[in-house]
Amino acid sequence: MENATDVLLEVAQVSKAFGVTQALDQATLSVCRGEVHALIGENGAGKSTLMKILSGAYRPDTGTITLDGQTMVLSNPLAARDQGIAMIYQELNLAPDLSVAENILLGCEPCRLGWVRQGKQKARAEAALVQLENASIQPETKVKSLTIAQQQLVEIARALAADPKVVIMDEPTSSLTQVDTQRLFSIIRSLRDRGVSVIYISHFLEECQAICDRFTVLRDGQTVGSGDMASTKLDHIVQLMVGREVDDIYNLPDHVLGEPVLSLKGVSGHRKPSGVSLELRRGEIFGLAGLVGAGRTETLRAVFGLDAMPEGVVHVRGHQSCSRGPQHRLKDGIGLLSENRKEEGLLLNRSVADNLTLSDYTPLTKWGWIRDQEQRSVTKRWIEELEVKTQGPSQAIGELSGGNQQKIAIGRLLHHDVEVLLLDEPTRGIDVGSKQQIYRLMGQLAAQGKAILFVSSYLPELLGVCDTIGVMSRGRLVATKPADDWTEHAIMSEASLAQEPSLS
Repeated sequence: MENATDVLLEVAQVSKAFGVTQALDQATLSVCRGEVHALIGENGAGKSTLMKILSGAYRPDTGTITLDGQTMVLSNPLAARDQGIAMIYQELNLAPDLSVAENILLGCEPCRLGWVRQGKQKARAEAALVQLENASIQPETKVKSLTIAQQQLVEIARALAADPKVVIMDEPTSSLTQVDTQRLFSIIRSLRDRGVSVIYISHFLEECQAICDRFTVLRDGQTVGSGDMASTKLDHIVQLMVGREVDDIYNLPDHVLGEPVLSLKGVSGHRKPSGVSLELRRGEIFGLAGLVGAGRTETLRAVFGLDAMPEGVVHVRGHQSCSRGPQHRLKDGIGLLSENRKEEGLLLNRSVADNLTLSDYTPLTKWGWIRDQEQRSVTKRWIEELEVKTQGPSQAIGELSGGNQQKIAIGRLLHHDVEVLLLDEPTRGIDVGSKQQIYRLMGQLAAQGKAILFVSSYLPELLGVCDTIGVMSRGRLVATKPADDWTEHAIMSEASLAQEPSLS
């Protein structure tokens, strides 16, 4: 597909350093007109840095960027947008209390004599929404009342309102259902048909294979490969990403299931879950599958004491443990990894050491004071054991890649030495190499006798990692079987077709 006349965007020998950290090192990228181009790499490979350069948030130390034959100077995001590059971040950047129209035209409102022209703003917003073929979103609607999928469409509409030549999508399906993902793919194809180029960033290689024309792989800040997506095997792309051949990603160590360690009987929240009963055994990885909104996250939050549990009984190691908050649950040996690490799981402006040890300072204190040397020593041990890429214990955790942040969040549970790990989407938004490390760690913990209750929306990893899988629908646990007895089709059938119980 690529030749001199097809190329729309050319990134040549771009480098960017942050102190001693070389985020990009002579990176290159070539995107053709009217193509969907996958940008692939592990967390920390340099993808986010390159995209922030293209969107004007960062300026490169060296290198050139050419768009449509013109060398670009991207001094800020507005300049990038004016020159034809629109960025849609993984974390939605919307103003929830503003209307859809106000969000779509935010920063480029049609004005006259200092006043926003409301009619023209609404018309331009409607025109952008029409391109998405979604009549259910009204320009006057407050964004906070929309679903996550609808908010994603507003982000895309905002990008389209600027009439871009290139749209960058960073993990666009991370919060979408399968149905919404297919709708997004339809929108991407329509953009491609109109000559708009899309740079598509995703850790789901199957998605890249389904929607992308070509790919480029970054590793350690360098471009290590590119090619045609349809003719390239995924194993080869993974090898380019990690720099070596990857064995079976779900090759977990053997583990033996023991006695029950956590038992739920009729656990209910104010809305969800509803009457959930299950038994988690020592050494077991128990997966919870279901569609978005099925009540999986609410179940984990109720068990951990973050949400109220008006009905139901929780037994820990055979002893009843009801109506207890997170502090007591931790003392019971139960730890939770939140699905939202940036808002609930981590203190992004605090150090790696503080985030790893904050739930249990007891072994690090003397006369009520934290011993800094002991805290650093403990943190270094977990950094090495979990293979975290960081400058050291004192680095702010917000500066780490998503995968390395997730490892520290898991490390905090291990530092606390919990017996039961409640893991809510632990591999969301992280790369193949980091996923494999987390799967292997889960297997090692199970082999040590730890028990894991594991929520995931990615069916292959549930089938590959779990001993038992339960499917939730409308707040209820509707089916539980050994993982070997499930197929992806069977799980989706239970999740989507299960009906509310009859009231008769």
